[in-house]
Formats: sequence, C-alpha cells, structure tokens
Amino acid sequence: MRRLPLYLWLVLFLLLTNFAWAHLPTTVKNSLIRAENPKGAKEKLIIPYAFSSETMGLTVGVGALAKGYGQDQLLVAGTAYFGSNNEVEVKEDAVSAIAGMWDLRVPYTKRVFFTATGSVGYFPRKRAYSAPSFAPNAPRPGSNASRSDQFLEVGGTDNWTDFRLEYVLPTGAAEDEAMMTYRLKNGMLVSKPTGGDEWNPLTSGVTNILVRQFNRYQTYQFDPGDLERTIHPVQLAIAYDNTDFPTNPSYGSRQFVGITQDFAWLQSNQTWTFWEVGAAKFFSLGDSRGARQRILALDFWTGDAPSTNETVLPNGFIQVNNSPPYYEGATLGGFYRMRAYPFYRFNDRSAIYGSAEYRYTLRWNPIADVNWLKFLKLDWFQLAPFVEGGRVAREYTWDQLTSDWKFDAGLGIRAMVAGGVVRFDIAGSEEGMGFWFMVGQPF
Repeated sequence: MRRLPLYLWLVLFLLLTNFAWAHLPTTVKNSLIRAENPKGAKEKLIIPYAFSSETMGLTVGVGALAKGYGQDQLLVAGTAYFGSNNEVEVKEDAVSAIAGMWDLRVPYTKRVFFTATGSVGYFPRKRAYSAPSFAPNAPRPGSNASRSDQFLEVGGTDNWTDFRLEYVLPTGAAEDEAMMTYRLKNGMLVSKPTGGDEWNPLTSGVTNILVRQFNRYQTYQFDPGDLERTIHPVQLAIAYDNTDFPTNPSYGSRQFVGITQDFAWLQSNQTWTFWEVGAAKFFSLGDSRGARQRILALDFWTGDAPSTNETVLPNGFIQVNNSPPYYEGATLGGFYRMRAYPFYRFNDRSAIYGSAEYRYTLRWNPIADVNWLKFLKLDWFQLAPFVEGGRVAREYTWDQLTSDWKFDAGLGIRAMVAGGVVRFDIAGSEEGMGFWFMVGQPF
C-alpha cells in the first residue's frame, strides 16, 4: 500500500493480513483480558473497509471475525475485497478473499495448536523483482545492486494455503499451562510477566516447536502464454519468547531458528533449502513526564539458501536453480524488514538485516474522552522512530554480507486497540518512501 487508506475501516483487513504475513510463523498462545472490557476475552466484528493502492486501485471489501468463542485464544476470520482500476492498460480488476482459523487447541491435547489459512485472488498488476535468467555483466533483478525499475509487472492469480501445528513445551512460564493469560489496564500489563527477568528456557519464557506446510500457486499472464510457479515447502522451527508481554514487549528477548525445505512434490518442480535465524532484544528505559513507557527495541535476522546453484545457458545468460522463489527465503522489503521498499524488493541466495526502534508510549491520549470513538477501545498512542539496514547477497560470506548495505529510516505511530497493536509506519530511502498500515509490532 503506497497511499494512505481510510484508517477507521482498515482495522479488520489489517488484522487478517497480519496473520497471513506474520513476522514469525509461531507465537505465544494467549488470551487478553482488558479491565475495561466486562465481556472478557470475547470479541466479534463485522465491518466494511476501503483503501487505494498503486497496484489495485480503489479497493472495497467486507470482513468479519470472532475471537474467544469456544476457546479463549481461538480466532476465526475472513474477508473478501474487490479493486477497481481505471487505467487503460489494466483490463481486469483485482479480486481476492482470505479466510482462516488461528490457534485452535487440538481436541484431547493440552499443548498442540492448529492454524489453517488460505487465500484466492486475481491481481492485474503483480510485481516481481525477478527474472528466469540474467546477463553475466548485469545485476540480477532483485539483487543488492539491482535498479528499482528491474521488475516484471503483469496480471495473474495468486492462491495460497498455510497449515501449522505448534507444540508448546512444558518449560518456563508454560510448565503448567500452554496458554498464557495477560491482564491489561489502560493497555498496560498488570498481571505477572511471562519472561524477561532471566534467560533460561527451563524457568522463564515460552518455547514453541513449529511444523508448517504451506503452498503457493501463482500464474503470470504473458503473451502468448502463461507462466506458472508452484511451491509446497515444509518448515520446522523452534522459537523462544522470553519477553514480559509478547504483544508489546518492554524488556526481554526472542530467538527463532527455522529451516524450510521444498522437496519438489506435486506441481513443485525445484528442490530448495532455506535456513534462518532471528533474535530481538528489548530494554525498558522507564517512564517519564510525557511517556508511560520508553523502550529500546533491537532486531536481527539472517538466512541462506545453500541449495542454490547457477547454470550458464548457451546464450551466455545465467540461470539460477534450486533456490526459493523471489517471495520466499532471503528477501527484504515490505512492512516488516526494510519498510521504505516494496515487498520483495531485494531477494537473492542470502540476506542479513538489523533494525533499532525507540518506542515512546505517550501518556496523552487525545481520543480517550471522545464517545463516538470508544468502539475502537484505544488505550494509548506510541511514537517509534526507527532505522533499518541490510542487504541480500549471491553468497553467504562475511565480505559480501557486511558491505554495501541498504538503509532506511522512518517513524511509526502505534496504538493499542482492543488489546492489540495497530501501526502506521512511514520510511524513506534512496529509492523513495514507503507507507504501511498493519496490526502488530514489526518485531
């Protein structure tokens, strides 16, 4: 999204897409109880929304969600939207639907949770910073040295499904119970923190093991025929969340290690492997006259696809084989990493990334006493200036990964809405500006 959408109608849509594009594929299972909400953990909503973007034009939709019914942590939600683009060269409109069920505790188990999500859609201007092959004396599209105009933009379908099983280890804060309960007052944690005081998975924090199988089916409409790419990867990961309050951490840390493998099953025609490691650290700087919280937040991530190899074609061009597609693996750009750049702007075999944010939670809430806005359940605003840096590389070597970094900087405006964080981030770089509305902290 590159233009400002209509905020009041975007909350639901952003909630759904946040779960579809979560920063980490596994999270602490929890229920939130707000002192201001006498109904406890139950929430439900049906709402229309609208926004405008470069690739989809004017878009309208409707969505619905229900959370806390049957199981406190269970969320069931869906949305459908239609984008009308009046540009002459764009002959078809965008249409898509997303639906899913998140964090169902599997019957007859105490620690196993199941998530299933999926989407179908057609988009008239799908943008791919990628190419089947590239000249040896020119930068590969999407590479660290590539130009911002090196992309394909055509119409096509984009359908996906995602299935996850998560097991909460009986250690740390989850020794007795897999579900964490957080009590909030005015958007601030008032119950006991689940981590952060010491780093020891046996006595503090929550550790999850993830088994994930996901699929993506894409077509690109070229003249005279269509290009198709399908993947069916499996991911195995472990995540340790040792923060005080995972939704909005003020101190503690997180670590994540994962490996993803596509075995070229079914319609998938390439095998590839990708490993990744991530870590985040949070420091509480206390309160002040104007701030309820001041937090220094640091994030680091790196990954590599060791299966990648290159072939020189008869025409002298280079073809990359056994690597993740441009939208998986070592990618930078979008609303989580390198926010001044479009989705997947940079992609290659390897990547490294780092970010720092200063999160300043205001004491002042300008809409606290505005009756007609109380349905937002907005407890606080937060200002978060940030800087980011990173790069993608053709090889996972020290020399490549530590030279010629890309940088951006920006400002986030965050709000605690019904126990969740809604954010608007604006970032600038040498290639321009990025504007993002999303639910959840970037890390």
